[in-house]
Amino acid sequence: MNTLKQGDKAPNFEAFDEQGNTVKLSDFKGRKLVVFFYPKANTPTCTVEACNLSDNYKSLTDAGYAILGVSADNQKKQSNFKKKFNFPYPLLADVDREVIEAFGVWGEKKFMGRTYDGIHRITFVIDENGIISKVIDNVKAKEHADQILTD
Repeated sequence: MNTLKQGDKAPNFEAFDEQGNTVKLSDFKGRKLVVFFYPKANTPTCTVEACNLSDNYKSLTDAGYAILGVSADNQKKQSNFKKKFNFPYPLLADVDREVIEAFGVWGEKKFMGRTYDGIHRITFVIDENGIISKVIDNVKAKEHADQILTD
């Protein structure tokens, strides 16, 4: 796994959101962007993390951030996840893992004694110039917005 680091240029990604709209990094030029990667829609920790960002959406947008969630789930699963919890931000359906691979968050994981490949729960904060200003690789789902907002 070759995860991007603070100071790296964010990859110029393009993917479909839960509604089939094309979303590109260039859509956020001149704005700060939070891109959070999560393993699977509607699973307990992913739900807590996404809900924490939703609950703190106003604080995040007041601080100038746009938010994008990304997993390898298809558009229907992402759409159901968004509707169920009324998330105010887009969820990218990165089924071919192009964005996931570009940020370097796909790799070996261990869970309950099992080793497998999957998405690592990592968040990237990208500045107005497209440079990664912060990488959160120890995401605390219940405190994620605070992790983004504090230096």
